[in-house]
Amino acid sequence: MKIIGWLSLVLAISSCSSETKEPSTSFNLVAEKYVKLALVIGQYDADFVDAYYGPDSLKPTAIDSGKIFPKDSLLKAVNNLMAEISTYQNLHAENDTLVKRARWLNSQLIAFSRRIKIFSGEYASFDEEAKELFGVTPPTYSEDHFKKILNQLDRILPGPGSLQNRFDLASTRFIIPKDKIDTVFKVAIKEAAKRTRSQISLPSSETFTLEYVTGKPWGGYNWYKGNFNSLIQINTDLPINLERAIDLACHEGYPGHHVYNMLLEKNLYRDKGWIEISLYPLFSPQSLIAEGSANYGIDVAFPGDEKIRFAKNILIPLAGLDSNKAGAYFKSLALKGQLNYARNEAARGFLNGTITEKEALRWLTTYALYTPEGAAKSMSFIKKYRSYVINYNYGLDLVKEYIERHGGVETAPAKRWELFSWLLSNPVLPSELQTK
Repeated sequence: MKIIGWLSLVLAISSCSSETKEPSTSFNLVAEKYVKLALVIGQYDADFVDAYYGPDSLKPTAIDSGKIFPKDSLLKAVNNLMAEISTYQNLHAENDTLVKRARWLNSQLIAFSRRIKIFSGEYASFDEEAKELFGVTPPTYSEDHFKKILNQLDRILPGPGSLQNRFDLASTRFIIPKDKIDTVFKVAIKEAAKRTRSQISLPSSETFTLEYVTGKPWGGYNWYKGNFNSLIQINTDLPINLERAIDLACHEGYPGHHVYNMLLEKNLYRDKGWIEISLYPLFSPQSLIAEGSANYGIDVAFPGDEKIRFAKNILIPLAGLDSNKAGAYFKSLALKGQLNYARNEAARGFLNGTITEKEALRWLTTYALYTPEGAAKSMSFIKKYRSYVINYNYGLDLVKEYIERHGGVETAPAKRWELFSWLLSNPVLPSELQTK
């Protein structure tokens, strides 16, 4: 009965008017309702809340494991809260900050509604789902698009056998030996952190813990704990290539998720008291910003050829690997990165029911050049996280285009870091990244 009482409270408070209070004061109360509602949903959907570091007083009481998911009640609570927030989206210019906060919260609540439906087994098309969850409609690419990229890659990796086999052979030369993984990752994270700290002021108490895990559908994960502390987990189910150490060091750590969450906590939650920022819902437009910036952060920290030089001069010797052919391998990786959208197409077709799982696996091995083991792992990700895959590639492209459109090009590193830091420190909507 406790959870019924809590849901009744959520429904009641989400329909109460706050018009008699000062706008900033009343909006903070609305933000608390948003957090409470999300935490209630998270009691049922274990993947809903990615991080929460707000006050314990907003947490709901525990539910019985056998409780039925209250879909209709939760959707009603979302709609009531959106109606209340709508009054703040049309305030006068002097309340511009509140307008921005309200619009950001509204987009998050649209995602709440879609995720509630998904969790209860009510699905939409891949594109509709992506739009409601992450605020954008991802582009569509044909097989011919990927074939053209594969033809370019074929010229970089000449020789007998299929292109997949030739790429796998080139990749195998740069697999980190298992007994070197921890050493290589720690050195990569240390370098990424040094480069980030030289450009962005971070809290002096910030820290992270590094763990290695198995049996996960992802390659790496940052579990942000609050108080400027993260748990970074690296999945060792599959062989880890050298470049992945740099990529994951940046993506999960510096200047990626660890830095993103810290800057939001410090600049918005602690310094400004924006309670809504203390909660990070995984299936929300916030994730497009988070994943896109984390991937773009690799190039920000290691611009131009610096990633290749760091790998050849530091990591390859550290891992006991041969640097011969490293140049060609990294060149092929740059092209392979353009094949990342093939995973979107595999996910789109599979989730829309227009292709079978077998056909989706063919897309992943043929057009994304995954190994059969890697394709199977990617399919497990798609089944669990669905349209979330768009955040890694389309999110990256939107962040990159936005920053470079505003002057943060490779030849202006200071400006690039400035824009990147701003993006990580503000509640930005994905639509704001797109060309006006």
